Amino acid sequence: MDFNDAQLERYSRHIILKDVGIEGQQKIAEAKILVIGAGGLGSPALLYLAAAGVGRLGIADGDSLDLSNLQRQVIHFTGDIDKPKVISAKEKIEQLNPDVKVQVHHEMLKAANIMEIIKNYDFVIDGTDNFPTKFLVNDACVLAGVPYSHGGILRFDGQTFTIRPKESACYRCIFLEPPPADAVPTCSQAGVIGVIAGIIGTLQANEAIKFVLGKGELLTDRLLTFDALKTRFREVKLRKNPNCPVCGTGAITELQDYRQAVCAIR
Repeated sequence: MDFNDAQLERYSRHIILKDVGIEGQQKIAEAKILVIGAGGLGSPALLYLAAAGVGRLGIADGDSLDLSNLQRQVIHFTGDIDKPKVISAKEKIEQLNPDVKVQVHHEMLKAANIMEIIKNYDFVIDGTDNFPTKFLVNDACVLAGVPYSHGGILRFDGQTFTIRPKESACYRCIFLEPPPADAVPTCSQAGVIGVIAGIIGTLQANEAIKFVLGKGELLTDRLLTFDALKTRFREVKLRKNPNCPVCGTGAITELQDYRQAVCAIR
């Protein structure tokens, strides 16, 4: 594609980068990235991907905004309370960068609909807040061969790593199956410091951009954790599990829905 003068100025700080340039910015403009969850992790990811000029951004979220979300979900404003998060996020993205085409999926992802949604994207960012959806996203992306970034936050801690299906360790290689209901507290029960969402979500956006550009080292086979109280990152090496039921033995061939409480005040 040919950039006009306004676009050349908008993306000039990318274009002058040796590892991006015009060719790299064209790749970004042609990219299709899906962000699942327009909440704490999805908010910064969406803002930075939109600012970068990603050609098509998908947003999947079935929730509406409530007051308690605003402490960390920075893409939404006070006037958006009770509005579907996908609509609120879409409005901000269009104000930030009209070059970006936004596709909203105002629905809860389930085994019955997730494959139809993710097949249209090059890369997925998992910004969900509950184990059932995290396992569903992992299994769907691995089966569909779509790379994605996992992110998770609770209290003062966050974690992220990137999955390249069939090549690197997947979420289920590390966490075999969802924990029993109520075994792990949710954010509404244990709390979460707002800025941790920005730190992890921005790292996830960085992974998506690196994937699109084909530059740098993706966070594959490496779990990056962050302790906000100590301001300390830690990297844990991961190994693909040959007995993983989705990317190892192939025991999982069909998706299923799990049940557990989510990170919200009800």
